[in-house]
Formats: sequence, structure tokens, C-alpha cells
Amino acid sequence: MAHVPSPNVLIRKLQNISDLTQSDIAVLESIQFQKRDYQPNQDIVSEGERPTYSFVILKGLVGSTKLTGEGKRQITSFFVPGDIPDLHGMHLSVLDCTFSPLTRVSVGLMRHDALRAICGQHPSIATLFWRSSVIDAAIYREWVTNVGRRNAYARMAHILCELIVRLRSMGLIKDHVAELPITQAELADALGLSTVHVNRTLQELRGDGLIVTEGSRFHAVDWPGLVLAGDFDTTYLHQRNARTL
Repeated sequence: MAHVPSPNVLIRKLQNISDLTQSDIAVLESIQFQKRDYQPNQDIVSEGERPTYSFVILKGLVGSTKLTGEGKRQITSFFVPGDIPDLHGMHLSVLDCTFSPLTRVSVGLMRHDALRAICGQHPSIATLFWRSSVIDAAIYREWVTNVGRRNAYARMAHILCELIVRLRSMGLIKDHVAELPITQAELADALGLSTVHVNRTLQELRGDGLIVTEGSRFHAVDWPGLVLAGDFDTTYLHQRNARTL
């Protein structure tokens, strides 16, 4: 049977990473969301909290963040619609990072007790959620490699490639053009660079003809070149239909 993307962002995300049966889809459609909107830098859930829910992103971009003792921020992951950034919180007594909107976002809150009941009654759903969390960990490992071992030029190219592929898989962009209203300060915190270095690196990517920017719009005009510059391979995203070209 052909893979038909669902209008439900959670189902679509899970369809991207696994085969879903009609029974799985029916169970996922039964999950009750409490919708809530957040503004940029209005924390959704904070480090040290003991939440009784997890959230799925319906619209917008979210970052997971950590602060050093000196108050310096590191963004450790970006999350796009369909992602459940804090799903692991269902099995932890306290959260060890903060989840903050990078744009205006809408999320769907899902109670932990309801999720546990569904996972207990439907092992295939528990497996889907487990797979989603494992892939989040794979993305995190790639980010560690990106920040720790690639130069600034490759880091920037890599993160742009990743965002474009992830947004495209959710049907939110076409081709290689994306609205990414992420500030240079946020890119700096994600890539371990200064804002001056971020600005210079973006200029270099533009100067080499790899990207064109207009406001918050990024167009990878030379997609193969950007992929090469970022040492980017989609394997770590574990998407069923991911393509680098």
C-alpha cells in the first residue's frame, strides 16, 4: 500500500520513521491533546520540573537548552512539528533540560498517565514511541559530532541541511527553500560559535553560491554543494524516504 502522509502531525512524523498499521493510526488518533500556544523564549517546560505531561509540536520550532554555571546557553537540539521533544520525561522523575520556543509555537500536551495506559495496552505504540526517542538520541549524537569535530563552515552547512530535510519530510517546505526564523544568536548557541562568527560563516556560504537568504528565508540553491560542505548524510535521521539530493 502506498505511503499516504497524514494531516495529523504526530502520525505523519511516525509514518516518516516507521510503518504504521491502520490499528496504530486509530490509536494515535484517539490521543487527546490539550492545545497551548507559547511565545519565543517563554519556556514550555524547564529543567528541574516534574511534569505530568509530554508535548507534541503542532506549529513552530523548539530548542532544548542547557545553561552553564556562568549562564551561557547551549542549544542541544532543534525540534520541528510532529516531534515529541520531552517524551523521555514520561520515564524520568525530573527533567534535565529546558524546552524553549524559538518561534511562536503551538503544542499539544499529552498526559503521562494516558500515554502509559496506551503503551501498556498497545505494545506497537510503545515501540513507535521508543523508536522516536532513539532517533532523537541519534540526532543528538550527530550534533555532538558537528560541534566537536567540524569547522564552523561545515557546522553551519550541516545544520541547514538537517533542518531542510526534517521540515521537508513533514511537508512544511518544498524543494530546498525554508522559512527559518532562527536568530543568529540562536544559531551561535546551537553551533558553539559567536554571533560574529555565525554572521561571517553565513556570508561565506552565500559567497560560495551555496545558499541565498532573504530575511528568515533560506534557499539552498546548490543543494549538492551544501550537502558536501556539511559532510551531511541522512542516515542518522532514520527516515523511511530521506534523500540527500
